[in-house]
Amino acid sequence: MSRVGKSPITVPNGVSITVKDGLVTAKGPKGEVSQAMNPDITIEIENGVLTVNRPSDSKQHRALHGLYRALINNMVVGVSTGHQVKQELVGVGYKVSNQGNLLEFTLGFSHRIMLEVPKEIKVATETLKGQNPSITMECADKQLLGQIAAKIRSFRKPEPYKGKGIRFSGEILRKKAGKSASK
Repeated sequence: MSRVGKSPITVPNGVSITVKDGLVTAKGPKGEVSQAMNPDITIEIENGVLTVNRPSDSKQHRALHGLYRALINNMVVGVSTGHQVKQELVGVGYKVSNQGNLLEFTLGFSHRIMLEVPKEIKVATETLKGQNPSITMECADKQLLGQIAAKIRSFRKPEPYKGKGIRFSGEILRKKAGKSASK
């Protein structure tokens, strides 16, 4: 049996989970998230504990068992405490600012990059003297948050020689040695 799929999910107070027509919906203080489910996988909720079950031990059912358990757990955590991603811009002259959910990047190109972030995501930018500009995003939907963070990172991926670019906070880059003059 799947190690991930067989572990139960404890549903905190204030979070309600409904299953209807193959759609699982979690509602909580941070928002509401929905996920479509395969009809073979079943969900049982008893005494605030949610378990995900599969009908057989086929390879397809084993894969879906762990997948849906992880997705539902991310939904429960998202609507109860929320998910957060922090990114920083490393490079001379790199800037970011926001007006509501519109982000404006200055990344060394001849033009500025504008990105409209979905309304479900709360965005905050911070520029302190002596530190790299940073972007902090919060959302109940982990999948949407990761997608937007990857989109932002794709504007200027960290390069391996100087480490310039947009990176996740706390990310460690392996730097390459540049050309050495041999004489």
